[in-house]
Amino acid sequence: MSVLEPRVPEKTAPVPPPPPPQGGGIMGPAYRTLSIGIISVIFLIAFEATAVGTAMPVAARELEGIGLYAFGFSAYFTTSLFGMVLAGQWSDRQGPLRPLTVGIAAFATGLVLSGTAAAMWVFVLGRAVQGLGGGLVIVALYVVVSRAYEERLRPAIMAAFAASWVVPSIVGPLASGTVTEHLGWRWVFLGIPALVVVPLVVALPAIRRAASGPVDPQAPPVAFDRRRIRLAFAISAGAGLLQYAAQDLRWFSLLPAAVGAALLVPAVLGLLPRGTYRARRGLPSVVLLRGVAAGSFIAAESFVPLMLVTQRGLSPTMAGFSLALGGVTWATGSWVQSKGRMAPYRERLMAGGMVLVAVAIAAAPAVLIESVPVWTLALTWALGCLGMGLVIGSTSVLLLKLSAPEEAGSNSASLQISDALANVVLLAAGGAAFAALGGGSLGAAHTAASGGGVASHPGAFVVVFLPMACVALAGVWVATRLHADRAR
Repeated sequence: MSVLEPRVPEKTAPVPPPPPPQGGGIMGPAYRTLSIGIISVIFLIAFEATAVGTAMPVAARELEGIGLYAFGFSAYFTTSLFGMVLAGQWSDRQGPLRPLTVGIAAFATGLVLSGTAAAMWVFVLGRAVQGLGGGLVIVALYVVVSRAYEERLRPAIMAAFAASWVVPSIVGPLASGTVTEHLGWRWVFLGIPALVVVPLVVALPAIRRAASGPVDPQAPPVAFDRRRIRLAFAISAGAGLLQYAAQDLRWFSLLPAAVGAALLVPAVLGLLPRGTYRARRGLPSVVLLRGVAAGSFIAAESFVPLMLVTQRGLSPTMAGFSLALGGVTWATGSWVQSKGRMAPYRERLMAGGMVLVAVAIAAAPAVLIESVPVWTLALTWALGCLGMGLVIGSTSVLLLKLSAPEEAGSNSASLQISDALANVVLLAAGGAAFAALGGGSLGAAHTAASGGGVASHPGAFVVVFLPMACVALAGVWVATRLHADRAR
């Protein structure tokens, strides 16, 4: 719901925050220090996200924790969901400075815990602490954008966020592999905390000047909404149980799946804006579209490298590089939506972006046909990434435009929850369908890559990609319901 906490009657007239500086772009004198600082934070988070997947298998093997391998990923996700809700309330109540500082500290602490772990359970604990910090940081940064940047500049800073992923998406896996091979997997985790100091020193003083404290310093402080905190715990636990159940399709997995769903469904309904899953016009549809776009695309993309390895015999490195062009086109799409002259056409851009996403996902299984060149998938996927750049950047801009300043934190948390939750639900559904139709295991990928000739069944990939394309196509309709001022 758009108003997430009860308002306290005000006895004095509110004192508005100081007006933002006028003139110049995000790298102009008024914003340069702040922009460099927060873009650097996004860059480091992006680099870690793209690098950790390369080091994770080696870490799990050396720590004798292959059985807990998947929890190295799911622990990050489940705690980040809780961090998102906490950051939304904290930022609305006291400003984004404290949750951002605590989030970066937790992110770095989690990296150190994982990098120094002598047992797999400590490694997983570190990933959980890191996820909590990541959830705090991403929502707090959205509030910083809402509070510190003029509305005309928000599309540009969101485009800069997207551009911050380009280099990590291309260089991250290669750099991580080189470090893992020559220095050891631990340095993939231990190297980043030292780099966090630089953006902290640059960004925090600028944030303190531009976006610290509550929106209305004269209003009585609003207490944390304990109900939402309980729902945050429920959504994290439910998501974790669903992920656990999806990893093992034996009959006794139905119990954690049922418990996870029972926790998740009411928590989602309580945390997202009312009417989200009915695509009610305005903010609810913006939040829904974010989940539809991110969930369908990421769930499909997760199976692209596996399909190329098992069906077309590419090495894992080459399969990963087939997606590298997507980082560039994603940033291009985000740059296009940031142009001021595109603002009147934002809804059409988003609908067109979802068409590109749906086409890319639907066309991906064509590479299963031996006569179709592998490079066509790289081009097709780059087109889908262009659509994602148009959509993801625009949803962030529209959310901040539709949110009152005192609600920017809670609404930003809803946007991120929709994104992350759709990822895990659609990944779990796609993974279950893949396994049920003879998809095999990740071990088959390694066998095929080494010339063993064992490959996953081609039809298992089709039942992943085509349903995700249908989900993306539904996003085209949702994109027509983003403005609340239209007739119902």
